[in-house]
Amino acid sequence: MLVWAIPHSPKTAMASPLPWDHPQPFVQALTVLPEHIDELGHTNNAVYVRWCGDIAWAHTTALGLGLDLYRELDRAMAMQQAQYQYLAAALAGDELLLGTWVEHCDGKLVSDRLFQLLRPADGKTLFRGKVRFVCIEMSSGKPKRMPAAFADGYRGAALDV
Repeated sequence: MLVWAIPHSPKTAMASPLPWDHPQPFVQALTVLPEHIDELGHTNNAVYVRWCGDIAWAHTTALGLGLDLYRELDRAMAMQQAQYQYLAAALAGDELLLGTWVEHCDGKLVSDRLFQLLRPADGKTLFRGKVRFVCIEMSSGKPKRMPAAFADGYRGAALDV
């Protein structure tokens, strides 16, 4: 699995030949493997959701907000709500690109992350997702205000800032 980040600076933005919903997503290359295929002959819906979780964590880590910092600050971003649109099937052997970006972060409690799955061979968007995360205290599981590191990191990456 190949992961790369496209810089978030407008000064270094380059037009992407792919139809991304965001001009500079954090991107992960994926290949649909036989074990991803379900009884209907296409990628199982749960696989898309797992891929979203994996890339969200990779992007969070790339923003400097990895698990060690989460533990040190006793804070984490926990999923509160998710919406997924399955637009077209991915089949065994398909080479895909999954992109993610932070759409919104209030710097207090909530951040929204978007996902888009593309098949570069035909430029088709196969899947879109939106997940709302809430900051929690890891030791209690209760909602807590974001520490400054979270607010700065997620707001700095957000589209609405």
